[in-house]
Amino acid sequence: MLDITRQTANFVAGLKLSDLSGRCREAARTGIIDCVGVMIAGAAEQPVRIVSAMVAASTQNDGAPEVPSGRNLAAPDAALVNGVAAHVLDYDDVALAGHPSTVLVPAILAEGWSLDSSGADALAAYAAGYEVWAQVIALEPGHLHERGFHPTAVMGALATAAACARLRNLDSTKTAHAIAIAASLASGLVANFGTMTKSLHAGRTAQSGVLAARLADQGFTASLDVLEHQTGFLRAHSPSGMPDIENGTIDIGRNWRLADLGINVKRYPTCYATHRSIDAMIGLVNAHKLKPDDVREIRVHTGVTQRLMLRNTNPQTGLEAKFSMEFAMTAALIAGRVGLSELTDEFVSRPDVGATFAKVRCTTTDEIMPGDQPFAPADRVSVVLTSGEVLEHAPVVHAKGSWQRPLSRDELQDKFMECATRVFKQGQAAALFEQLWNIEDLGSIRSLRLTNDRGDA
Repeated sequence: MLDITRQTANFVAGLKLSDLSGRCREAARTGIIDCVGVMIAGAAEQPVRIVSAMVAASTQNDGAPEVPSGRNLAAPDAALVNGVAAHVLDYDDVALAGHPSTVLVPAILAEGWSLDSSGADALAAYAAGYEVWAQVIALEPGHLHERGFHPTAVMGALATAAACARLRNLDSTKTAHAIAIAASLASGLVANFGTMTKSLHAGRTAQSGVLAARLADQGFTASLDVLEHQTGFLRAHSPSGMPDIENGTIDIGRNWRLADLGINVKRYPTCYATHRSIDAMIGLVNAHKLKPDDVREIRVHTGVTQRLMLRNTNPQTGLEAKFSMEFAMTAALIAGRVGLSELTDEFVSRPDVGATFAKVRCTTTDEIMPGDQPFAPADRVSVVLTSGEVLEHAPVVHAKGSWQRPLSRDELQDKFMECATRVFKQGQAAALFEQLWNIEDLGSIRSLRLTNDRGDA
């Protein structure tokens, strides 16, 4: 049997920033920048306000700020609230069949703020968490979504614990305990997609990582074979029932999945399972100047697991619409875009929007593309006009913003500014982007301008 828990802990405890290639650093920096932007944008949403109201302010000096209000919270509570904010809009980046940044970044910022960690420490912690998550899923041939588990909340618990253990400079034994503690805190169900609880998954997972590392640091113990044991994490959460525990490869620290799989930045605030189809539909709308009255039917061919995530065929709210292929195609046709202004209850409830849902027809394939996303090899979209003519878009394999088709610095900054200027003035948002872009050189995370400066021009 593989010694998975110990080997992953050894990697985390020994990781140095100098171990990371430029490509790894680029991915970690991108994830941090994108997550901070959507965290700021999501902070005013009702689910965040509800969670924030249940958390008491802290008078301790080792707290961390609620973003962007600046209210001082205990670090685990800051990770909770900021994690909900980072995920509530479903605009955060994607990788490893989940959302690594939305759990890693709130945990790293909260614990890093408390510890006065450097920007270099933050990058190394991000890489540690990402690689632990990636190593564990490499040993499982199935996909968690198919069993009803939300990978962000399940694998993310291990990742955030590893990241926080790295920030605290825990030795390999205490790091193993932290990961093992977090393994018992892993939880989250796909059935709650399209509700407030999905964003709670992210907040609780970020909080769990902070707690697990702190408990381990104080001598709290857990099983040091928790990942590989016959009653352990991998078997308990295995959708295939056959995790590769006996003969799998433990190559963490040699095979850098952060460089290979990277970070996929979202251009639309909807489930990533819709993004390739949205790219195709917007392409057809723009190329042919389509209007809703021109279209009789929209045909989408996508993956079985993607369809499983997109459970809402007739959404009634903005939250439900985030998990609806019918909505994604409708918004692309009616508005010519799928943005934050379309993901509102008011837009979703419009009569013309509801009527267009019925024009969308989805078919599926059980083929899955290579890589870390349980998606079809490509999404295919075609439109049947009222004249009977059929317009077809070329198959879309990778959405714009993916690691294979990345955003430029200017495009990443455009998204960051769109998000951050919902709260911050232009100058402060631009200054924060520059800080994050150069995070490797940041002497202290505490110097980040994460709280609203209303006096900024």
